Amino acid sequence: MPSNSPTHDPAAGCLYVVATPIGHLEDITLRAVRTLREVDLIAAEDTRHTRKLLAAHGIENQLISYHEHNEQQRTAELIRRLEQGTRIALVSDAGTPTVSDPGYRLVAAAADRQIPIVPIPGVSAAMAALSAAGLATDSFTFAGFPPRKKARRLTQLRQLAAVPHTLIFYQSPRRLPAFLAELKEVLGDRPAVLAREITKIHEEFLRGTLTRIIEKLEARPEVKGECTLLVAGAPPAEPEPENLDVAIADALDGSPDSLSALARELARRWHMPRKKIYSRALEIKSARKQSRDRSPEPRNDPEADGKEA
Repeated sequence: MPSNSPTHDPAAGCLYVVATPIGHLEDITLRAVRTLREVDLIAAEDTRHTRKLLAAHGIENQLISYHEHNEQQRTAELIRRLEQGTRIALVSDAGTPTVSDPGYRLVAAAADRQIPIVPIPGVSAAMAALSAAGLATDSFTFAGFPPRKKARRLTQLRQLAAVPHTLIFYQSPRRLPAFLAELKEVLGDRPAVLAREITKIHEEFLRGTLTRIIEKLEARPEVKGECTLLVAGAPPAEPEPENLDVAIADALDGSPDSLSALARELARRWHMPRKKIYSRALEIKSARKQSRDRSPEPRNDPEADGKEA
Protein backbone atom coordinates (compact mmCIF):
# COMPACT_ATOMS: atom_id res chain seq x y z
CA MET A 1 0.00 0.00 0.00
CA PRO A 2 1.19 3.58 -0.64
CA SER A 3 2.54 5.23 2.47
CA ASN A 4 4.12 8.51 3.50
CA SER A 5 6.35 6.79 6.05
CA PRO A 6 9.22 4.40 5.28
CA THR A 7 8.67 2.75 8.70
CA HIS A 8 4.90 2.24 8.27
CA ASP A 9 3.88 -1.37 8.76
CA PRO A 10 1.72 -2.28 5.73
CA ALA A 11 -0.16 -4.80 7.88
CA ALA A 12 -1.24 -2.14 10.38
CA GLY A 13 -4.34 -0.01 10.09
CA CYS A 14 -4.06 3.17 8.06
CA LEU A 15 -6.39 5.96 6.97
CA TYR A 16 -5.99 7.15 3.37
CA VAL A 17 -7.53 10.53 2.53
CA VAL A 18 -8.22 10.16 -1.17
CA ALA A 19 -9.09 13.02 -3.53
CA THR A 20 -11.59 12.12 -6.26
CA PRO A 21 -12.83 13.96 -9.40
CA ILE A 22 -15.03 17.04 -9.06
CA GLY A 23 -16.64 16.34 -12.44
CA HIS A 24 -14.58 14.68 -15.12
CA LEU A 25 -14.08 11.03 -14.15
CA GLU A 26 -10.57 10.96 -15.64
CA ASP A 27 -9.36 13.54 -13.09
CA ILE A 28 -8.07 10.93 -10.66
CA THR A 29 -4.48 9.88 -10.04
CA LEU A 30 -3.07 6.42 -10.67
CA ARG A 31 -2.16 6.29 -7.00
CA ALA A 32 -5.75 7.05 -5.98
CA VAL A 33 -7.09 4.29 -8.24
CA ARG A 34 -4.62 1.79 -6.79
CA THR A 35 -5.42 2.84 -3.23
CA LEU A 36 -9.18 2.51 -3.73
CA ARG A 37 -8.64 -0.94 -5.20
CA GLU A 38 -6.33 -2.23 -2.45
CA VAL A 39 -7.79 -0.89 0.82
CA ASP A 40 -10.06 -3.06 2.96
CA LEU A 41 -12.87 -0.52 3.14
CA ILE A 42 -13.93 2.77 1.54
CA ALA A 43 -15.77 5.33 3.70
CA ALA A 44 -17.80 7.40 1.25
CA GLU A 45 -19.98 10.48 1.64
CA ASP A 46 -22.54 8.94 -0.76
CA THR A 47 -22.01 5.28 -1.52
CA ARG A 48 -24.17 5.43 -4.67
CA HIS A 49 -22.08 8.28 -6.08
CA THR A 50 -18.78 6.60 -5.21
CA ARG A 51 -19.94 3.27 -6.65
CA LYS A 52 -20.29 4.94 -10.07
CA LEU A 53 -16.73 6.24 -9.83
CA LEU A 54 -15.41 2.82 -8.86
CA ALA A 55 -17.30 1.17 -11.73
CA ALA A 56 -15.82 3.65 -14.21
CA HIS A 57 -12.34 2.53 -13.18
CA GLY A 58 -13.08 -1.17 -12.79
CA ILE A 59 -12.80 -1.17 -9.01
CA GLU A 60 -14.76 -3.51 -6.76
CA ASN A 61 -14.52 -2.89 -3.04
CA GLN A 62 -16.55 -2.67 0.15
CA LEU A 63 -18.26 0.68 0.84
CA ILE A 64 -19.59 2.23 4.04
CA SER A 65 -21.43 5.57 4.31
CA TYR A 66 -19.72 8.45 6.11
CA HIS A 67 -21.48 11.82 5.88
CA GLU A 68 -22.45 14.85 7.96
CA HIS A 69 -25.53 13.13 9.43
CA ASN A 70 -23.75 10.02 10.76
CA GLU A 71 -20.22 11.40 11.14
CA GLN A 72 -20.18 11.41 14.94
CA GLN A 73 -21.28 7.81 15.53
CA ARG A 74 -19.54 6.39 12.44
CA THR A 75 -16.19 7.91 13.50
CA ALA A 76 -16.02 5.72 16.61
CA GLU A 77 -16.74 2.62 14.54
CA LEU A 78 -14.11 3.42 11.93
CA ILE A 79 -11.49 4.22 14.58
CA ARG A 80 -12.08 0.80 16.17
CA ARG A 81 -11.57 -0.87 12.81
CA LEU A 82 -8.43 1.17 12.11
CA GLU A 83 -7.00 0.15 15.50
CA GLN A 84 -7.71 -3.48 14.58
CA GLY A 85 -5.58 -3.13 11.44
CA THR A 86 -8.15 -2.22 8.80
CA ARG A 87 -6.93 -0.06 5.92
CA ILE A 88 -9.62 2.55 5.15
CA ALA A 89 -9.89 5.07 2.32
CA LEU A 90 -11.88 8.22 3.04
CA VAL A 91 -13.56 9.86 0.02
CA SER A 92 -16.11 12.63 -0.43
CA ASP A 93 -18.53 13.07 -3.32
CA ALA A 94 -16.06 15.30 -5.14
CA GLY A 95 -12.61 16.73 -4.60
CA THR A 96 -10.47 16.48 -1.48
CA PRO A 97 -12.14 15.10 1.68
CA THR A 98 -12.37 17.36 4.76
CA VAL A 99 -12.09 20.54 2.61
CA SER A 100 -15.63 21.89 3.16
CA ASP A 101 -16.69 18.24 3.25
CA PRO A 102 -17.15 15.56 5.93
CA GLY A 103 -14.08 13.81 7.28
CA TYR A 104 -12.49 16.21 9.73
CA ARG A 105 -13.73 14.28 12.79
CA LEU A 106 -12.29 11.01 11.52
CA VAL A 107 -8.91 12.50 10.60
CA ALA A 108 -8.66 14.31 13.96
CA ALA A 109 -9.59 11.17 15.88
CA ALA A 110 -7.06 9.07 13.95
CA ALA A 111 -4.34 11.65 14.59
CA ASP A 112 -5.20 11.63 18.32
CA ARG A 113 -4.62 7.88 18.43
CA GLN A 114 -1.46 8.08 16.32
CA ILE A 115 -3.02 6.04 13.53
CA PRO A 116 -1.10 6.64 10.28
CA ILE A 117 -2.88 9.10 7.94
CA VAL A 118 -1.79 9.19 4.31
CA PRO A 119 -3.03 11.92 1.92
CA ILE A 120 -3.58 10.81 -1.67
CA PRO A 121 -3.72 14.25 -3.31
CA GLY A 122 -5.72 15.24 -6.34
CA VAL A 123 -8.44 17.62 -7.45
CA SER A 124 -9.79 20.50 -5.37
CA ALA A 125 -12.37 22.92 -6.76
CA ALA A 126 -10.74 25.84 -4.95
CA MET A 127 -7.28 25.14 -6.41
CA ALA A 128 -8.64 24.41 -9.89
CA ALA A 129 -10.56 27.69 -9.92
CA LEU A 130 -7.64 29.67 -8.53
CA SER A 131 -5.24 28.27 -11.13
CA ALA A 132 -7.39 29.54 -14.02
CA ALA A 133 -8.95 32.68 -12.51
CA GLY A 134 -6.24 35.19 -13.34
CA LEU A 135 -6.31 36.71 -9.84
CA ALA A 136 -3.31 36.82 -7.51
CA THR A 137 -2.19 33.34 -6.45
CA ASP A 138 0.83 34.08 -4.26
CA SER A 139 -1.43 34.12 -1.20
CA PHE A 140 -5.14 33.54 -0.71
CA THR A 141 -7.82 32.92 1.92
CA PHE A 142 -10.14 29.95 1.49
CA ALA A 143 -13.42 30.80 3.24
CA GLY A 144 -15.43 27.75 2.12
CA PHE A 145 -19.22 27.99 2.33
CA PRO A 146 -20.40 31.26 3.95
CA PRO A 147 -22.66 31.00 7.01
CA ARG A 148 -26.35 30.44 6.24
CA LYS A 149 -27.57 33.22 8.54
CA LYS A 150 -27.23 36.70 7.11
CA ALA A 151 -25.95 38.35 10.30
CA ARG A 152 -23.12 35.83 10.66
CA ARG A 153 -22.39 36.05 6.94
CA LEU A 154 -22.05 39.84 7.02
CA THR A 155 -19.84 39.61 10.09
CA GLN A 156 -17.54 37.22 8.23
CA LEU A 157 -17.38 39.52 5.20
CA ARG A 158 -16.53 42.54 7.37
CA GLN A 159 -13.70 40.53 8.92
CA LEU A 160 -12.42 39.70 5.42
CA ALA A 161 -12.82 43.23 4.03
CA ALA A 162 -9.24 44.31 4.77
CA VAL A 163 -7.57 41.01 3.76
CA PRO A 164 -5.13 41.95 0.98
CA HIS A 165 -5.12 38.65 -0.91
CA THR A 166 -7.56 36.67 -3.05
CA LEU A 167 -10.67 35.35 -1.29
CA ILE A 168 -12.19 31.99 -2.29
CA PHE A 169 -15.78 31.00 -1.48
CA TYR A 170 -18.03 28.05 -2.27
CA GLN A 171 -21.68 28.96 -2.73
CA SER A 172 -24.84 27.23 -3.92
CA PRO A 173 -26.33 28.60 -7.17
CA ARG A 174 -29.59 29.45 -5.35
CA ARG A 175 -27.86 31.66 -2.78
CA LEU A 176 -25.27 33.11 -5.16
CA PRO A 177 -27.12 36.26 -6.40
CA ALA A 178 -27.82 37.54 -2.88
CA PHE A 179 -24.28 36.70 -1.78
CA LEU A 180 -22.77 38.65 -4.69
CA ALA A 181 -24.83 41.69 -3.70
CA GLU A 182 -23.58 41.39 -0.10
CA LEU A 183 -19.98 41.12 -1.28
CA LYS A 184 -20.33 44.29 -3.34
CA GLU A 185 -21.96 46.11 -0.42
CA VAL A 186 -19.31 45.14 2.14
CA LEU A 187 -16.13 44.80 0.07
CA GLY A 188 -16.80 47.27 -2.71
CA ASP A 189 -16.98 46.61 -6.44
CA ARG A 190 -13.84 44.49 -6.76
CA PRO A 191 -12.58 42.30 -9.62
CA ALA A 192 -13.94 38.77 -9.26
CA VAL A 193 -14.22 35.43 -11.05
CA LEU A 194 -17.12 33.00 -10.89
CA ALA A 195 -16.02 29.45 -11.78
CA ARG A 196 -19.02 27.25 -12.51
CA GLU A 197 -19.20 23.51 -13.23
CA ILE A 198 -15.40 23.12 -13.25
CA THR A 199 -14.18 20.14 -15.36
CA LYS A 200 -17.75 19.38 -16.49
CA ILE A 201 -19.39 19.81 -19.90
CA HIS A 202 -20.77 23.27 -19.11
CA GLU A 203 -17.62 24.60 -17.43
CA GLU A 204 -17.63 28.40 -17.36
CA PHE A 205 -15.51 31.23 -15.98
CA LEU A 206 -17.21 34.64 -15.63
CA ARG A 207 -14.68 37.44 -15.11
CA GLY A 208 -15.20 41.11 -14.31
CA THR A 209 -16.19 43.30 -11.42
CA LEU A 210 -18.79 42.06 -8.97
CA THR A 211 -21.26 44.41 -10.66
CA ARG A 212 -20.52 42.91 -14.06
CA ILE A 213 -20.93 39.34 -12.82
CA ILE A 214 -24.22 40.27 -11.14
CA GLU A 215 -25.46 41.77 -14.42
CA LYS A 216 -24.50 38.65 -16.38
CA LEU A 217 -26.35 36.38 -13.96
CA GLU A 218 -29.42 38.64 -13.86
CA ALA A 219 -29.74 38.18 -17.62
CA ARG A 220 -30.20 34.41 -17.13
CA PRO A 221 -33.41 32.66 -16.09
CA GLU A 222 -31.49 30.79 -13.37
CA VAL A 223 -28.01 29.87 -12.18
CA LYS A 224 -27.07 26.19 -12.21
CA GLY A 225 -24.16 24.04 -11.15
CA GLU A 226 -21.41 23.97 -8.57
CA CYS A 227 -20.01 27.47 -8.01
CA THR A 228 -16.63 28.65 -6.77
CA LEU A 229 -16.29 32.41 -6.36
CA LEU A 230 -12.98 34.25 -6.19
CA VAL A 231 -12.71 37.92 -5.22
CA ALA A 232 -9.64 40.14 -5.43
CA GLY A 233 -8.08 41.12 -2.13
CA ALA A 234 -8.42 44.57 -0.59
CA PRO A 235 -6.45 47.28 -2.41
CA PRO A 236 -3.65 48.94 -0.44
CA ALA A 237 -5.08 51.23 2.19
CA GLU A 238 -4.73 54.95 1.76
CA PRO A 239 -2.80 56.46 4.69
CA GLU A 240 -5.04 57.57 7.50
CA PRO A 241 -5.44 61.36 7.22
CA GLU A 242 -3.54 63.45 9.73
CA ASN A 243 -6.73 65.33 10.60
CA LEU A 244 -9.48 62.74 10.53
CA ASP A 245 -12.24 65.25 11.34
CA VAL A 246 -11.31 67.49 8.41
CA ALA A 247 -11.19 64.52 6.03
CA ILE A 248 -14.59 63.29 7.19
CA ALA A 249 -16.07 66.79 6.94
CA ASP A 250 -14.74 67.16 3.39
CA ALA A 251 -16.25 63.79 2.49
CA LEU A 252 -19.60 64.85 3.95
CA ASP A 253 -19.54 67.98 1.78
CA GLY A 254 -18.76 66.12 -1.40
CA SER A 255 -20.86 62.96 -1.08
CA PRO A 256 -24.56 62.52 -1.85
CA ASP A 257 -24.53 59.10 -0.17
CA SER A 258 -26.17 58.26 3.12
CA LEU A 259 -24.06 58.56 6.25
CA SER A 260 -23.90 54.77 6.53
CA ALA A 261 -22.72 54.34 2.93
CA LEU A 262 -20.17 57.12 3.33
CA ALA A 263 -18.76 55.58 6.52
CA ARG A 264 -18.50 52.21 4.79
CA GLU A 265 -16.59 53.72 1.85
CA LEU A 266 -14.17 55.68 4.08
CA ALA A 267 -13.60 52.60 6.24
CA ARG A 268 -12.65 50.62 3.14
CA ARG A 269 -10.41 53.41 1.90
CA TRP A 270 -8.50 53.85 5.16
CA HIS A 271 -8.90 50.28 6.54
CA MET A 272 -10.43 51.68 9.70
CA PRO A 273 -13.41 50.45 11.76
CA ARG A 274 -16.63 51.58 10.10
CA LYS A 275 -18.26 52.26 13.48
CA LYS A 276 -15.50 54.69 14.43
CA ILE A 277 -15.92 56.71 11.22
CA TYR A 278 -19.71 56.58 11.37
CA SER A 279 -19.73 57.79 14.98
CA ARG A 280 -17.37 60.71 14.23
CA ALA A 281 -19.26 61.67 11.06
CA LEU A 282 -22.52 61.68 13.03
CA GLU A 283 -20.97 63.99 15.62
CA ILE A 284 -19.68 66.36 12.93
CA LYS A 285 -23.05 66.40 11.18
CA SER A 286 -24.86 67.02 14.48
CA ALA A 287 -22.46 69.84 15.43
CA ARG A 288 -23.07 71.51 12.08
CA LYS A 289 -26.81 71.36 12.57
CA GLN A 290 -26.57 72.84 16.06
CA SER A 291 -24.37 75.63 14.69
CA ARG A 292 -26.94 76.45 12.01
CA ASP A 293 -29.76 76.39 14.55
CA ARG A 294 -27.94 78.91 16.79
CA SER A 295 -27.21 81.33 13.94
CA PRO A 296 -29.72 84.27 13.79
CA GLU A 297 -31.83 84.28 10.67
CA PRO A 298 -31.39 87.33 8.42
CA ARG A 299 -34.05 90.03 8.94
CA ASN A 300 -36.58 90.50 6.20
CA ASP A 301 -38.35 93.85 6.86
CA PRO A 302 -39.91 95.09 3.63
CA GLU A 303 -40.76 98.50 5.23
CA ALA A 304 -37.10 99.09 5.94
CA ASP A 305 -36.06 98.38 2.35
CA GLY A 306 -34.75 101.47 0.69
CA LYS A 307 -34.82 103.60 3.87
CA GLU A 308 -31.74 105.34 5.08
CA ALA A 309 -30.58 104.74 8.62
